[in-house]
Order: sequence, then C-alpha cells, then structure tokens
Amino acid sequence: MRIGLAADNGTWHKSRLLAALRANGVEPVLFSLADVAVVTGGAEPLRVPGFPDALPDGVLMRTIAGGTFEATTMRLGVLHALVAAGVTVWNAPTAIERSVDKAATSLLIDRAGLPTPATWVFSKREAAAALVAAEARPGAPLVLKPLFGSQGEGLALIERPEDLPDEESVARVYYLQRYVPRRDGLWRDYRVFVCDGRAIAGMIREGDGWITNVHRGGRPLPWAMPRGAAELAEAAAAAVGVDYSGVDLVEDGEGGFSVLEVNSMPAWSGLQTVCETDIAAAVVRGFLAAARGASRPRLVVA
Repeated sequence: MRIGLAADNGTWHKSRLLAALRANGVEPVLFSLADVAVVTGGAEPLRVPGFPDALPDGVLMRTIAGGTFEATTMRLGVLHALVAAGVTVWNAPTAIERSVDKAATSLLIDRAGLPTPATWVFSKREAAAALVAAEARPGAPLVLKPLFGSQGEGLALIERPEDLPDEESVARVYYLQRYVPRRDGLWRDYRVFVCDGRAIAGMIREGDGWITNVHRGGRPLPWAMPRGAAELAEAAAAAVGVDYSGVDLVEDGEGGFSVLEVNSMPAWSGLQTVCETDIAAAVVRGFLAAARGASRPRLVVA
C-alpha cells in the first residue's frame, strides 16, 4: 500500500494517525498539498512528493495548507485530480468543499429532509438587514457565522439590523441561523463523530458562554448518545458525502435534535478524552479498507 498522509499542522492528530497507520502495517508518506506540482509532458502530470514513480493508492486528509483563494483552489484541484486517477482520498474534495461552505451544507441537509435551525444566506447587507428586522429581536437573536470558518471563530449574535457588520467584514456573504436556546439555560450542544457511515463516538460540549467549541474553552463531557442522535448524525454525514466527520447537533426543545454543522476535517482531541473508542484507529481502518477495495490502473511518472 502506497499511502500519503496530508497533515500540515496539528501534532497531536498527526501522531495519532501515524501510529494507527503503522499499527496496520503501513508506513505513510507525510506531505503537504502545498508541495504538489503539475508538470506536463510526461506520463503523469501530477507530481506528489514522496511518490516519484507512481501516484499513491490512497491519501488520508487531515488538513489542507492555508493560503490564498487561488492556492486553495489549486490544492482542491490536486485532490480532484487524484480522485479522477483512481486514488482513494478521505475526505474526498467534493465532501470538503460542501462542508467548508456552510451554505452548501445547510442546503444539502435541508434537501435531505433533516431537521436543522432555520438558515438564511445573502450577499447584500440590505437583504440581511430586512431579514433581521423580521426574524430577530432582543432576547431572540440570530447567529451570524463566517461562511468559511471553524472552531467557533467569528461568530456573533445579531438582534437588530444595525448589529450587522458591513459587507467587506463578512466577505460579502451573510450566513444567518436561528439561535436555539436551551430551556434549562445551559450553554450546551453535542458533537458526534461519524466514520464510514457509523456514529462511533459522541460528547457533550458545555461552555461558560454560548460558544461551546473546545478550542474556545468549551468542556468535553461524556455522553450516552441516544440512538436518534446517532442516526441523525449518520444521515447528515451521508447527505454531505463525508467519509469521516464531526457532526454538531443541538437539542430542538421538543425532545429531538437538529443539525448545526458537518465538519470534514474535525479535531477530536477533546472527544478522545471522554470516549473509549480509538478514533484515529477507526478512521485509519475505514480509510485502508476503502483504499484496498479500490481498483485502478497504476499511473507511472515518466
């Protein structure tokens, strides 16, 4: 097995995935998408570091190197080219694109008929302001989220039209979602880790404020995950098309759950502290099974 691991940052996650791959008899090649080149005129124009003679059998994605819009577009293009050549990529670029774009995620979740808080996405401040005037008020805000964002960064509660930032501050996209408070007043939501179609672990995230992400100080707590929550998370992951993901849920106030987000490159260091499942091992098992089950012609670099 010729396996690449794309992990530009995050030493803890990288080391866990490396150990799990080696435990399965695989010595992966660590590389960055930023170092992949396209060179035409040979048998295979895609040049992946560490694979001088042929493309890898599989690439496990942990992170994508940051950069400009153009650089990110090229790196996603590299992943699309790998998939087109028959390389198993977890998560696939289409899944990454759908989950990174919160509007696309919300659209897919809604089309699948899954419960999710009411969501609106506009390009113009005037349209967003009209929506806020109609749907929000003091004590009943909407949540403004960056379209491309993670780990609770850039979130804001919007109660009045004048609370909205200008268009440049939100990259000309207003993503607004109904805020769903808990009846007991706790700041709490849920993370479910889905791998290869199954919910394998879950936790409560509890904060001292309304943003509960562990990266922002939220506390991971053990959770006896209800079957309904597991099934909803599995359905959300399937709707977006992710191979492994962190699905964020919130209680709907009526005894059920709603989907907030589906993350295609989730962190799980906090979750690992409160669950028995070895998450890295589960991801690697699923990925290697997919790579071994895929058949493709060997592409040789001239």
